[in-house]
Amino acid sequence: MVGEFVLEVEKREGKGKGVARKLRAKGYVPAIFYNNKGENILLTVKTSQFEKIYSMVHKTKIVDLKIKNGEELETKHALIWDVQRDPVKNFALHVDFLGVDLSEEVYVEVPVVPVGKSKGEERGGVLNIYREIIPVVCLPTAIPEKIEVDVSELDINDNIHVKDIKLPEGVRLEEVEDNFAVLGVEPPEKEATEEGEESKEPEGA
Repeated sequence: MVGEFVLEVEKREGKGKGVARKLRAKGYVPAIFYNNKGENILLTVKTSQFEKIYSMVHKTKIVDLKIKNGEELETKHALIWDVQRDPVKNFALHVDFLGVDLSEEVYVEVPVVPVGKSKGEERGGVLNIYREIIPVVCLPTAIPEKIEVDVSELDINDNIHVKDIKLPEGVRLEEVEDNFAVLGVEPPEKEATEEGEESKEPEGA
């Protein structure tokens, strides 16, 4: 819902590693807003406020950016497109906001979540997710938080491919060359190991 998530940011002039370090030391994250109309706006956002909003929206919900520039205040609709994080301490180093037009479709990658317990798992098989996200196209207001896939009918060695997945209304699959497997049930590891051992010829045969 538009207007549900609001994030206050400020326009900045300086850029570079030195400026970024000083901002982070003061509790801010350097960021940028851009869109397909050629706009590029350098921003800063308070780290605590960003992390709070990000924990609720991730990359699938619209954020209303309240951009302060001196005495001026402008609102932009955006998705949190990319978050660069410190590999050790995991704090945000930089944030990319992608501006969106609410009337135009966007390409997004949405997480896949299996639902239910498969027949194969009940027989000792192992459910594996081969693709944790799938590419879809829809309006910004229709982006699903996740795509649930019912796996209850899967038996051992069965797979569900990307083109088999039922998508929510208003959401369509991005064109893909291969109908790749998204998830499937593999044989029990113990069984696979035993079969491998049995297939080996005795030493000296």
